[in-house]
Amino acid sequence: MVDLKAKPFYLNDEQIKWVEDTINSLTLEEKVGQLFVHLTGSRTEEDIENDIKLTRCGGIRFNPGTNEEMWNMNYFFQKHSKVPILSAVNVECGGNGATRQGTFVGSEMKVAATNKPEYAYKLGQICGRETKATGSNWAFAPITDLVLNWHNPGIVTRGFGDQVEQVSLLSREYFKGMSESGILCAMKHFPGDGQDERDPHIGTAVNTLSMEEWDKSYGKIYADMIDAGIQSVMTGHIMMPAYQKHFNPNCKPEDLKPATICKELVTDLLRGKLGFNGLVVSDASHMVGLTGHGKRSDIVPDAINAGVDMFLFFNDIEEDTRYMTEAYKSGRISEERMHDALSRILAMKCLAGLNNFSIDKFPSKEGLSVIGCEEHKKVAKEITDHGITLAKQTGKKVLPFDKKKIKKILLVPVGPKSDATLVLSGQAADNTKMESLLKSGLEAHGFKVEIYVDPIKKMMDMVAKMTPEQIAEMQKQSKNQENKGMYGMKQAVHNLTDEYDAVIAFADVPHTMKTVQRLEWALSKGGWDNPWYVEELPVIFVSFSSPFHLADVSQVKNYINCYDAHEETVKALVDKLVGVSEFKGVSPVDVFCGMIDTRI
Repeated sequence: MVDLKAKPFYLNDEQIKWVEDTINSLTLEEKVGQLFVHLTGSRTEEDIENDIKLTRCGGIRFNPGTNEEMWNMNYFFQKHSKVPILSAVNVECGGNGATRQGTFVGSEMKVAATNKPEYAYKLGQICGRETKATGSNWAFAPITDLVLNWHNPGIVTRGFGDQVEQVSLLSREYFKGMSESGILCAMKHFPGDGQDERDPHIGTAVNTLSMEEWDKSYGKIYADMIDAGIQSVMTGHIMMPAYQKHFNPNCKPEDLKPATICKELVTDLLRGKLGFNGLVVSDASHMVGLTGHGKRSDIVPDAINAGVDMFLFFNDIEEDTRYMTEAYKSGRISEERMHDALSRILAMKCLAGLNNFSIDKFPSKEGLSVIGCEEHKKVAKEITDHGITLAKQTGKKVLPFDKKKIKKILLVPVGPKSDATLVLSGQAADNTKMESLLKSGLEAHGFKVEIYVDPIKKMMDMVAKMTPEQIAEMQKQSKNQENKGMYGMKQAVHNLTDEYDAVIAFADVPHTMKTVQRLEWALSKGGWDNPWYVEELPVIFVSFSSPFHLADVSQVKNYINCYDAHEETVKALVDKLVGVSEFKGVSPVDVFCGMIDTRI
């Protein structure tokens, strides 16, 4: 049971009385509603009033809109809720997680690459200020996962790296910066993502570490954060057999469960062994890492019984509410467990100052001016400058470019292309914005630049304009070329080396809810999009979204990690390519992916 006078709550008698009085004032429907965090897209006062009537939710999370929309939304939710709302945001990379106009600072890995812990603090500080300005009070951050498996497509640049001490330190610095604004934090994703190669969004993930290995890694980070006073923990939909079997020796393989519905992991390990006294919130309940492990009617109450206090997102409001209500009325969720969960939820609201809340205390709209301010943009620019990493440079030195030797550059986009989910970078789905920025940036320094278009695309564009007779003739000519040994659309090497002095191949492969984050080629052997020609002329490979692409282009001698494709990042990259500024970043992970050939 929760101790409201202990860490992280430290409530006084007056606050504890408010918690108890509030619980006693709630109806059955309101008690059940407090257990849910509602994902809302509502913006108008009328729609928000309707949301509250339907859900009676204890918390909300939303996808960012404009400053004005976010402020209004939070204002109306607080105005009309019987019990003030916990309003959560995903501010992992900056204030842009709270509002579309917020400051994009950089991913955790980019911050770690600066090798300056103070930037993790400043990331948290900026996130806190801009979150507070919109009226939100809870951050689903920091990500305290270890990026241990280079195959994992879900964490990648979202974590601070693979070193336990560094991840722990930077997570605590972020938390300290965030706390300055009074914003509560939920570290994620317990018991630890990034060790398996699978993404819980789309399938089962398992943390396969032994108890001893976990205690020295993820467990050490959680213990440090709990000691620092973190208020809440988000469970990942991730299994951990070692500890579930430890607390339940009779556990069979078919009994293994993701943490969100696993009492052994939440109650016995997190609350028991680690001594966490704060609030536990589940990760999004529509993720297949959870939904694939039981009927929805079981999963909803089982999360609460496992020790989770707040259930993240309805699948269907009426249905999920009914599942939770029936479980409580039948005794499946005990009165003791319900009271404990409600106590933690309301204690969190005390920490957010909501026990004494009145709508006249809501932050004024004038406070929105801090969002995207010049001070914050300056920090973001500094982090970009210090974070971009020349992760590999072997053989003859190529960077920065010598304008006497390199005059014409070929830009080679490598697929698959980015998709619309990469809203942080704000770029077009076909990379055209990034290509344009690279091209114009290099041209501004006097280089001639051409963008490569693969032969398949050229052919398809040409075929689309041809008559059936012309297509038949082209097929005949193609057959004749194959008979002469001209296969795979190959061409003479001198066509490349006579025309260009250097090649910059670059990739911005999306990592949002994908099974892999690997490079793909338009032509597997013959095309120039796969940079096989590294011994023929200088080749630079730039990765904008994953630090691990060297595994697929191990032959390249010059490899750069940018960690995101934000416009300011592309501009900073150009400055480093031409020698206006130096590369300062230090890789927070093993970019060589444990392979020998990637180092050559």
